[in-house]
Formats: sequence, structure tokens, C-alpha cells
Amino acid sequence: MAGNQNHFFSNLPINKIPLSRLLVNKSVFKDVPNDWHVIITDIKGSTTAVLSGLHETVNLIATGSIVTVLNIAFKAKILVPFFFGGDGATFIVPSAIVKDVMKSLLLYRTNTLQNFNLDLRAGIIPVSEIYLNNCSLKICRFNSTENFSIPIVLGDGLEYAEKIIKGEGYLLSGHDESEEELDLSGMQCRWDKIEPPENSEEIVTLLVLAKDYQKQAEVFSKVISHIDAIYGNQEKRQPISIPKLIFRTSFNNLGKEMKHRLGKIKFLELIKTWVINLYGRLYFKTESGKNYLKQLVEMSDTLVIDGRINTVITGTKSQRLKLEKVLNEMEKQDKILFGLYVSNASVMSCYVRDLADDHIHFVDGSEGAYTQAAKILKEKIKFQQKNTQ
Repeated sequence: MAGNQNHFFSNLPINKIPLSRLLVNKSVFKDVPNDWHVIITDIKGSTTAVLSGLHETVNLIATGSIVTVLNIAFKAKILVPFFFGGDGATFIVPSAIVKDVMKSLLLYRTNTLQNFNLDLRAGIIPVSEIYLNNCSLKICRFNSTENFSIPIVLGDGLEYAEKIIKGEGYLLSGHDESEEELDLSGMQCRWDKIEPPENSEEIVTLLVLAKDYQKQAEVFSKVISHIDAIYGNQEKRQPISIPKLIFRTSFNNLGKEMKHRLGKIKFLELIKTWVINLYGRLYFKTESGKNYLKQLVEMSDTLVIDGRINTVITGTKSQRLKLEKVLNEMEKQDKILFGLYVSNASVMSCYVRDLADDHIHFVDGSEGAYTQAAKILKEKIKFQQKNTQ
């Protein structure tokens, strides 16, 4: 049975119905197994770091925590759901790889502190504890594009885990750091800031929280329906477009990425990476290179639903004003709280295990937009809590 439980997530069917309909279809959502664990990484003081101009480093560190976990899961041939959050990530992990994941994340935390002077917290809570506290954690898989599926989580389980792990009284788990070398292979951050596609004016980063978890599915379905009606389908509001991609080849950027992956600069390897990057420009003109770029757009992680909606979309100012009007109305009706941040570009970091068909691209609005939107949302939550006391 335990072996089957390890593959619980990969055994879930991938749903291809429209997201607004999927969210209200209770039959497709399954309870996460009791013996799985929620692991959350986040950068302490990320808002201050973003406001100090370190938004790219913050994104890089968050991406690195995902790459750390996915490389361990890949070796174990286990598929784990994960959620990128700009300044950290959330994972739901089976017991078979929990020890290895925590050991590697704690080593990654030490490296991050030494190299970038930023503190990446890594906390863990058993799913069984979430259930003991009467919280819900239901998951399904959604086919967001032809080649890319994502996990969708409903319930208040991840919010409960976040409160515990980010709480003042939380003690880091007793795991030792990994004695093996940190594996960040596949991590790449080679793309410059990406301007909005043609006929778009801006990048909108949006976070939405349902006020009542009992009505979460219906509320999220309505929000997604409004976004679809105003901006069009996922393809039309996709912030990444091939004509706007600019490949970075400077020593400075490649050096920062290498320092992140290896903890130091290896000059000969830096030269080698630079030469490969120059070849990359030619590769993108070949048939396989063009196919990679097409897949890159499709496999850009621009929508996360982890008990709240997190999305990066593109469009015009008039579309955003329509969306804000609808969201403000829903907020007045006590259905949601939301944080929205507007920027003039998006940023992308990548996990490339295989150029042909195994790559994921994590998208945030520029200027640390996820962190900025989260700051607005947190202020609204505090204001609400103050007024209900």
C-alpha cells in the first residue's frame, strides 16, 4: 500500500475540462494521503529584500528550492505537486523522500545564507496533523495547456500549514543537513525581463483568497470566469511570448547563476557555459530550438491554485480596470480578499532537465510582483482581523 501511496499524485487523472467547471466538480478532488507531508520554503524578510532591489535574487532562490526537491523526486521516480510563490514554494511530499528532501533543503538554506545573505526557511508538517486540526486538503490535476498539467488544491490545509511553519513558535525540524553535494542541476535563469506581448500593455500579478472556505470552489470558479470573460482564455492572457524573449549571455548573469548552483565561481566552467550560451542563440533558430521555445511558452507556470489563486496575466489597462471593478465588488460582498500588482514586464526562471520535453518555467511579474501583491493581501487580512476583534 505504501508504494501505491508514494505514487498517489501521479496516479490521479489529468482533467481537461475548463478550469471554472473543474473547480466546482467535487468528484475530481481527492484527499491527500495521511502519511504525506507539506513542506514550505520562504525567504525571511522577502518584502524588504524586494524593495531593496533584490527581486531577481529572491526569485532565483525560490526556484532553487523547487529544483532541489524535484531532483530528489526525479531520482526516486516520484511525482510531487509543488507551487511556486515568487519568494518561496510549497510541496506536498510522500514519506519515502521526506528525509532526503529536508536534508537537502537545509543544506540549500545554509548555501543561500552564505552566498546571498538571505535566510530561506524550510518547514514541514504532516498531512495527518492538518486533518487532526479539522482542515481540508483536496487535490486534482488540471491540463492547463496541451503539454502542461498543474496541481489544483482546495481547502484550508495549506494555509494552516503556512501559519504553523511561519509562526514565531515554530522550531525547524531536527533533520541534519545532507552530507551529499547539493543537486541543482537543470536550474537556469538565462532570460532577460520579458516585455508584454504585442497588443498588451502591462503585466498583472494577482492573488485571491476566499473568505469562506466552504464556498471556496464556487468563489474561485467565479473569479476564473471573470478573468476568462475580460482577458480571454489562458493562451490570450499568457505573459510570455516568443518575440519578446531575450537570451542573456553576460558573464555577470551566468556567474550569479553558477554561484547559486555551485556556491562558487568555477572560471573554466563559466567560460564553457558562456560558449554554450552563444551556441544557444543559433540553436533557437533550428527546428528543435523553435519547438523548445513553443513548449517554453506552453510550460510557463503562470497559474497556481494552492488554496488561493495566484496568477500572472497580461492585457491592457482597460481590461485590468474592469477586473479590479469586479474584484472590488466581490470584496465588498465579503466573498474574497485580493492583492494585485501591476508591472511593465515579467521575469522567468527555468528548470530544464531535457530540452526536448522536460522543462518548467516559473513566472513572476517584475519588481517582485508576487511578493508585492502578497504584501497588499496581508495588509487587508490584518485590517479585517483588527476590525473583527
